[in-house]
Amino acid sequence: MNIRFYNARILTMAEGMKITEGELHVRGNRISYVGMPGEDMGPEAGAEVGKAEPGVGKAEADGGKAEPNGGTWDREIDAGGNLLMPGFKNAHTHSGMTFLRSFADDLPLQAWLNEQVFPMEAKLTGEDIYELSKLAILEYLTSGITANFDMYLTPKTIARASTDMGFRTVLCGAVNDFSQSVEEMETWYQTLNGSHELISFRLGFHAEYTTSEPLLREIAALAKKYQAPVYTHNSETRTEVEQCLERTGMTPTAYLDSLGMFNYGGGGFHCVYLTEEDQEIFRRRGLAVITNPGSNTKLASGIAPISRMMEKGLVIGIGTDGPASNNCLDMFREMFLVTGLAKLKDRDAAAADADQVLGMATMGGAAAMGLEDCDTLEPGKFADLVMIDLHQPNMQPLNNISKNLVYSGSKQNVKLTMVNGRILYENGRFSVGEDPEEIYRKAQEITDRCKRRMYDESKK
Repeated sequence: MNIRFYNARILTMAEGMKITEGELHVRGNRISYVGMPGEDMGPEAGAEVGKAEPGVGKAEADGGKAEPNGGTWDREIDAGGNLLMPGFKNAHTHSGMTFLRSFADDLPLQAWLNEQVFPMEAKLTGEDIYELSKLAILEYLTSGITANFDMYLTPKTIARASTDMGFRTVLCGAVNDFSQSVEEMETWYQTLNGSHELISFRLGFHAEYTTSEPLLREIAALAKKYQAPVYTHNSETRTEVEQCLERTGMTPTAYLDSLGMFNYGGGGFHCVYLTEEDQEIFRRRGLAVITNPGSNTKLASGIAPISRMMEKGLVIGIGTDGPASNNCLDMFREMFLVTGLAKLKDRDAAAADADQVLGMATMGGAAAMGLEDCDTLEPGKFADLVMIDLHQPNMQPLNNISKNLVYSGSKQNVKLTMVNGRILYENGRFSVGEDPEEIYRKAQEITDRCKRRMYDESKK
């Protein structure tokens, strides 16, 4: 579709946190123009800018014949002074874990994993994960998230869920000693990359502590074969780091780097306990840090040294982690926690400036995920954007919009979410090709079935 947004405040993020007023045009799945009315030098240039009612397309009203700025619009949207900005990038997720939301809360990490999460996950099928991932995508859209970096059990069914709903997903391998294999991951790398414009695949494994050294060496060899980046859970807990030191004499980061794992880049999820040496390896290898403050808080894992990572100039993205360890797939909450916890850790109210955190949630995540065409609102970039409702009490007065987003923003401010040129969420309604209530029903059925099977097995 060709869509014209006008009367908008626009945060392109191409020039820091500068906010301008004007128009943004979308043709097909890409942005074609950002600027003041009448300045477009593209195919629409040279005609008077048309008018339209807020939220009503003039082209629609005129049966598709209206030609504002010399081009036919499928829809014109009066932004009403609201903010257009790049969509958030959820840089670490396990979407299929929606069935575990609020199922195994308030438990220590190892008990949570071994006694609740792993036994329930063993009962899932690929089709279950397909349905459960769609539930997560709905929640991403309500939070202004336009892409996620998903590490879970069945990449092919996750990819299908994303393409069926029009959502952008970068998939990540989760190889370990118990599930997936290097051979499977290579097949996914070859077949999923290039399979659809919304889908890409990255090499990855679950964690150092779940993956034996022979398997790690195979993964490093695969990275060398394709000169590809590798991603993994890294230094999430103090116990993980201590046990790796006992086994190898090195931290997880140093150990994996010694195997050649990061010769072509990649990144780490969580990174709560990175040492100075670890951070230097991240800097030298161009590795991305994906911080997950909500999950790390709920599981009492610790607080990542965000300020120090920022000082070293590391690429930092933000993830929610899965809905079992976080429960809430909300980028607004994550942004507040990134800056709030950094201030507590450093005992410095100036730590982790909100504007820098907003950059992590958008451009930082895009860089970590390899989505260079989705990071800013500029002509030629993919039309992955969100409209923020500024006409809400938590956004007023407009002293500093970008800081409002981090310190007082919430899902209630997400008025519209567009992915790849399609409006998938607007004014509380979804346009994803399926009734949300049906998605909820299927997710509940899967959850109930898995719980019954787990209960029956406990009685044997």
